[in-house]
Parts: sequence; structure tokens; C-alpha cells
Amino acid sequence: MNKVILSFVLTGTLLIVSCGQSGDPIARKKEALQKLKDDQSALSKQILQAEDELSKLDTSSSAKKEQTKLVAVQALAPGNFTHFIDLQGKIDALNIAYVTPRNGVGGQVKEIYIKQGDAVKKGQLLLKLDDAILVQQLAQAKQQLSFAQNLYERRKNLWADKIGTEVELVTAKNQVDQAERQVDIVNQQIDQTRVFADISGVADQVNIRLGEFFNGNNQIRIVNTSNLKSVAQVPEAYLSKVNVGSNVKVLIPELNNKVILTKISVTGKLIDPNTRSFYVEAKIPYEKDLYPNQVALIRIQDYTVQNAITVPVNTLQNDENGKYVMIATKEGGRLVAHKKPVIIGMTYDDKIEIKSGVQAGDSIITDGYQGLYDGQPISTQS
Repeated sequence: MNKVILSFVLTGTLLIVSCGQSGDPIARKKEALQKLKDDQSALSKQILQAEDELSKLDTSSSAKKEQTKLVAVQALAPGNFTHFIDLQGKIDALNIAYVTPRNGVGGQVKEIYIKQGDAVKKGQLLLKLDDAILVQQLAQAKQQLSFAQNLYERRKNLWADKIGTEVELVTAKNQVDQAERQVDIVNQQIDQTRVFADISGVADQVNIRLGEFFNGNNQIRIVNTSNLKSVAQVPEAYLSKVNVGSNVKVLIPELNNKVILTKISVTGKLIDPNTRSFYVEAKIPYEKDLYPNQVALIRIQDYTVQNAITVPVNTLQNDENGKYVMIATKEGGRLVAHKKPVIIGMTYDDKIEIKSGVQAGDSIITDGYQGLYDGQPISTQS
């Protein structure tokens, strides 16, 4: 065996010397290094074979086989790999309405027909504002209308008897029309002192009391809980990866991490200058246990690959040459650990995508890989 090692050293030395005589120096060194690695692998196999043969011939302690290390292995198999952008968001109502006075000005509250938490329907009467002055104006307008109608009837009868002029008749009719319009205007003004719900939902905010002035400044809010959405702010770095139609998982921590599958329905067109993020929302179906402003975990799918090879994140190691994993291979009738340099892709949860370096069917060492060296004997049984 010593002769074999000496031959290996001499061969490597002669190779380096010969390669140094011509060609690009970097290419020569890479070629020499690769040759040494190949020779080392072949030498390791020869050493293992020699040890196996020696152990069969010599059972003394001096010929005892190198101690193996107990490990756990797992066969690699292709599967679907999906990466998500994990964000904290919330549940919000798709339709939220702040009630405003219909006359555009408001008025003093005389009657309140709802309280906070009540369910309301579209068109339902919520408040009645002070209309005392308008009622007086209506009475006066009706009186003027009655007078105008009486005058018009008199002019009409006289005209039938060929008394008076046509101009007087037309003027009387015009006064009736004006009086009728005035009555309609005052009636509309009185009607506008009634405040109605513009949407159906729940009155989750009623900040108004009798006698106070109602002007619609966030005093009554109606939330339609039958139409909900999940909303979140997405970092600017994902701008090109998140679009309308992107798949989304909405997790509700308060409901034992209940998962709701949906898609992005709206993406903001403006980057917030403070947070460097943009707004997204995804509609979600109605559920009685969901409430606006409820915390939600928003997971947006931005990457997926079929038949991908993945390994547990903790099995990935680093050395001066880059990233690698340890795999188990059979050599000379026993298991041996070997380094496998790999090129990685995306990482999600406890899995990392392997672009190259290992393949389906390889047995990756998932436990006991710490401290293993290339060519070390291993065992999967205690």
C-alpha cells in the first residue's frame, strides 16, 4: 500500500512539473488539480479494497477496519417545488361606506333609528335631521299654490265667458306651475333630512347622539361583511413577480391557521416612498368567522418548478470550494460518504432546490453528516 501512495505522489509531482512547461498557467493548474482529485478518488477505492482484503486475512487488532460513523440517509426523488413570498396582512371589507347627509350640509339630529352593531339594509332609514323650518316653508308654499290655483280657475272661467285677456290666463297658469315647483322643492329638502343606508351591512361605527350636528365626518360607518378581501404591502423587489392572477394562500392564525386559496385581484400602481412597497389585494369568500381588520398571513406564489430535486436546508454545507452535500454510495461492499458539490436555486421553508450536482436516486445523508470527510466509511444501522 505504501508503494501505491508513493506512486500517487510521484505521479502528481511529475504532472505538475510537466504542465508548467507550456500553456496558460491557470488552465495548467486546473488540469493538474482535477488530475489529483481523480487520482485521489481512485486511490481511496484501492485503499478500501486493500483494507477489506487485509481484514479477511488478518483478524488481529492492528488490521482492524477504520471505524464507521452511523448516519441517516434519504433517497432523493423529483417533486414539485414552489416558492412563496410571506407577508403579514389583514382581512378587510370590500365595501365600506361612511354615511353622509343627502343635503350636503347636514343638520341637527332629531331621531336615531340604529345603534352600533345593527345589521342594516340598503335604503334603510338611519337618522332624521331637524326639518322644522322646512315644514313651515312647505306650509307656506302649499298656501301659495292654493291661491294660485284659485286665481287660475277664476281667470279660466272668465276667459270662457269672453272676459279678460289671454295674457292674464297664461300668467295665472304660470303662477300655478311655479307654486307647484316650489312645493316639490321644499318636499325634496324635507326628504333630504332623512339619512338612509347606501349599502347593506353592519353599522360597526355610530358616533352620533340626539341633538348633535350630523355632517357625515366619519360618524356612521357601514361595513359589508359578505364581501371580504385580504390586503398586504409587497416589497418593491417583487414588483416584477407579483401580478393580477398570482396564486395566493391566506392563513388565518386565529382560526388554527385556516388556509384560503385565492388569487391577486388588484395590484397597486404606486410605490410607497416610505416603505418601498406596493399594495395588493385578493378577494376571499364569505365566512362567518372572518372579520375586517383580522390578522392574516399572505403567501404569494412567485416561483414553481415541476420535477425539481430538493434537499433539507440543514444538509447543505460550505467549504473553500463552495456548497456541497454528503451522499452515501456503495464501494467495495460497504457504504462510503462522498462530497457532492451542488448549485442551488430557491429556498422555502426547510427545502432548498438543487439545480445540479445530485440527481434522483442519490442517497443524501440527512443526519450525522457533520464532520464527515470524503471517503469515510458509514453505516445506517446501529
